Amino acid sequence: MKSKTIKLDNLARVEGEGALFIKIKDGRVIDARLNIFEPPRFFEAFLRGRHFSEVADITARICGICPVAYQMSAVHAIESAFGMRVEGQLRALRRLIYCGEWIESHALHIHLLHAPDFLGYDDAMKMAVDHRGIVERGLKLKKAGNEIVALLGGREIHPINVRVGGFYKLPAKSDLRSLAEKLKWAREAALETVRWTAGLPFPDFEPDYEFVSLRHPEEYPFNEGRIVSSKGLDFEISNFSSHIAEEHVEHSNALQGVLKGRGAYMAGPMARFNNNFDRLSRIAQEAAAEAGMTAGCHNPFRSIVVRSIETLYACDEALRILDQYEAPDHPAIEVEAGPGTGPGTGPRTGHGCTEAPRGLLYHRYRIGDKGLIEDAVIVPPTSQNQKQIEEDLRNLVPLHLDLSQEKLTWLCEQAVRNYDPCISCATHFLKLHIDRV
Repeated sequence: MKSKTIKLDNLARVEGEGALFIKIKDGRVIDARLNIFEPPRFFEAFLRGRHFSEVADITARICGICPVAYQMSAVHAIESAFGMRVEGQLRALRRLIYCGEWIESHALHIHLLHAPDFLGYDDAMKMAVDHRGIVERGLKLKKAGNEIVALLGGREIHPINVRVGGFYKLPAKSDLRSLAEKLKWAREAALETVRWTAGLPFPDFEPDYEFVSLRHPEEYPFNEGRIVSSKGLDFEISNFSSHIAEEHVEHSNALQGVLKGRGAYMAGPMARFNNNFDRLSRIAQEAAAEAGMTAGCHNPFRSIVVRSIETLYACDEALRILDQYEAPDHPAIEVEAGPGTGPGTGPRTGHGCTEAPRGLLYHRYRIGDKGLIEDAVIVPPTSQNQKQIEEDLRNLVPLHLDLSQEKLTWLCEQAVRNYDPCISCATHFLKLHIDRV
């Protein structure tokens, strides 16, 4: 069949609104576009003129699913501008709150947003009729992650306890002990999730990706490290814009990230897993091996398994941090006055990059006199993955032209959800329209 049109008005089970347009001619995809029409949100502009101490609270409002990532990238960028480094137990608590965010975000995506694609259900509510236990496990796992964020962040959504230099208030040891008992259950539930997702049916599709992520010399990356790629790139976070460019495309209100001179790339769980497999904890590595997952996996549909492995790692890492926790003397390191904080001292620029559940999240701030933000740049994970999503569709659709209209539409939606796109963060996503000529 040479011509065919598939139109989907709204792609469900993603955050935000937008459209997907695919045009096929003579069995070839000649155009694939993510038409992100949700209007820009201008957070970078909102930040100009605000004091650097306000940035963490403002950026937390960008996303209700991954506010911790926005706060952490922000405070790391600001601290780098002042030459600060948070160490010891305060640093450990930052990893702990990041564990909470990964657990709640991954659990939501795996069980409620992506699993219905593999099992043939329109949504998690219909899936729950036949797989009640799976959906309940996902909700309980998400709750465990939310409790970490609430304890350290002050509340589950848009936390308010994170600040430059650390936290406003430290958690009580009794609360942390209570949290540990719940996380022991969560770790076992996450292990069950790895085994379950490994048995799902996966289309045969393995593009030659360039995976881009943080890499830390000792840890599976959350907050710190160098930016590396699976094809040899290795550079400091401060050199982000020297290697990664944001391009404007007519069909999107979100900029698209590309590697300069190289093109599209993948950020997120698959990238972290492939670039940092040796940094996973023992239990996570063993579970991955049991699931047949090792570094070198290029099938994006298996990202649901990788997210399960990362959930297991986050539970295990959270328990390790809790076991070794000793309350620091102070909840934060105070910012010392210096360049960029007083009249006539001149601006300072800081860079921060952390691993949001969906991938690299880069922040850059120029801080001027009196500690006010003069310029802000935020590059979310979904905007970086947009071009690679389009490339996936260009490569995937020609392999399945024999599918019915309904099944091909389903497969395209599933391929997009492999990335767990947050359109509202990128500003924004999805309706599907496939035009065959």
